[in-house]
Amino acid sequence: MSQEPKRGHFAKEKGEIILREHEFDGIQEYDQKLPNWWLFTFYGAIVWFVVLWSLYYHTSLLKNDQQIISEKIAAIQAAKMVELEKTLATLDDSKLVHQWASDAALVSAGEATYLTNCSACHAADLSATMTVGTNKIALPGLALNDHQWKFGGKPMEIFKLINEGSPPESTGHNGAKMQVWGQTLNPKQIAEVTAYLIAKLPEDFKDIPAN
Repeated sequence: MSQEPKRGHFAKEKGEIILREHEFDGIQEYDQKLPNWWLFTFYGAIVWFVVLWSLYYHTSLLKNDQQIISEKIAAIQAAKMVELEKTLATLDDSKLVHQWASDAALVSAGEATYLTNCSACHAADLSATMTVGTNKIALPGLALNDHQWKFGGKPMEIFKLINEGSPPESTGHNGAKMQVWGQTLNPKQIAEVTAYLIAKLPEDFKDIPAN
């Protein structure tokens, strides 16, 4: 016959089993002494929390999340600027028209980027309209197939407009300005979109001489 556990508030010795004295609605609770490895881990976690909390909030030894994110964003922007400078160093109107726009792979990549990011405002067919039933509804962007380039129709001017968004002096189209796509797309993608527009509208760029 097994021995009844002792009654008490808590166990004091290793292996000792105590049936605690409090009871509620017929529910009783056993207690055993926790092993030292568990206690050392628990107390060590508490000490580590206090040390880490003190270092994080009361010293400059550890960076907070805002600082980490800000540094990463700054690094990304710096990398984009380096890439932009490299791209612009070798890019000009002639190369965009006679090299980029004649490369099927680059034009196809530009089309994919355009359809993903630009067609919501300028439409897949560049008309800046969408058809609903028998009606055509204007989209927020300007039409790109009307042969009118509001901020300059040279390839590099179009590249700059996509990269930097609507100029500061622009009031926007129906109040809507184009965003700074250079914050989302890399320079190569922007050049590909420019090449795609050139390939779709070759008559607008036929006067650009080959180097």
